[in-house]
Amino acid sequence: MKTLKTLIILFALSMGATSCSDDTEGPMPVTENPLEAYHLTNSFEGNGHMLELYSEKERLTTGYNELYVQIKDLSTGTYIPNASITWNPMMHMIGMSHSCPKSDITVTEKETVYKGYLVFQMASNADEYWELNLEYSFGGATYTTSKRIEVKAPTDGNKTVNVFTGTDDKRYVLAMLPFAPKVAINDFSAVLFEMESMMSFPVVEDYTITIDPRMPGMGNHSSPNNENLTYDPDSGSYSGKLSLTMTGYWKINLQLLNASEDVLKGEMVTEGNESSSLYFEIEF
Repeated sequence: MKTLKTLIILFALSMGATSCSDDTEGPMPVTENPLEAYHLTNSFEGNGHMLELYSEKERLTTGYNELYVQIKDLSTGTYIPNASITWNPMMHMIGMSHSCPKSDITVTEKETVYKGYLVFQMASNADEYWELNLEYSFGGATYTTSKRIEVKAPTDGNKTVNVFTGTDDKRYVLAMLPFAPKVAINDFSAVLFEMESMMSFPVVEDYTITIDPRMPGMGNHSSPNNENLTYDPDSGSYSGKLSLTMTGYWKINLQLLNASEDVLKGEMVTEGNESSSLYFEIEF
């Protein structure tokens, strides 16, 4: 009898423990923000969601902006994985509107984080402004949201984007990819687009961008072991090597050549010509 009573007590205790465990187990909502180390540049609230736009930079600037997007469900505080997102930036000017070069938005390995880039040709001002329109889908439903955003010139004032007409009468947008310059041979990249219309900016492939870095404040000297930028189909950008031999202000003189090696824009640096009309600037 004592053995049977002991078994009954142990069974009752085990049932109670199982019941308590069932009350606390279950999937926990994922509320951790994997982009906490980045800067929240904008947020778009609507449809019961918050779309968050993050960047390594503190704000959106003219030129190339690599951006990360998250969709938060405001009712649960959780982030939505594996959604589909598209964007359409619009610059509203006095008397006209236009878009800018942009990438597709793709899902990263984190599944709740989405990545893409925008290349803004001009900054916002008191009378002209950028608006970012977003469309996103998940769970069989599609939503839209939009918001006015502020785009400023880089704080250092250096030129990182060129908008120009080539000798072929086509309009181009050429932007430098951000990097941390150092006294060394640096990896150096840029993106190139043709402005087919106010809304269409396809990537230009298989051209060449020559580089000739100079220090105007130091006798306009150059540097050795530079490599011109050539098209990389895997990244959709132009990549090469930039040799920087000392800290300070550098003007990176450029020439754009088409597939036939015709010069579409830019001039060589010579004794009689100190700089090209096509260039980037860095200072470190």
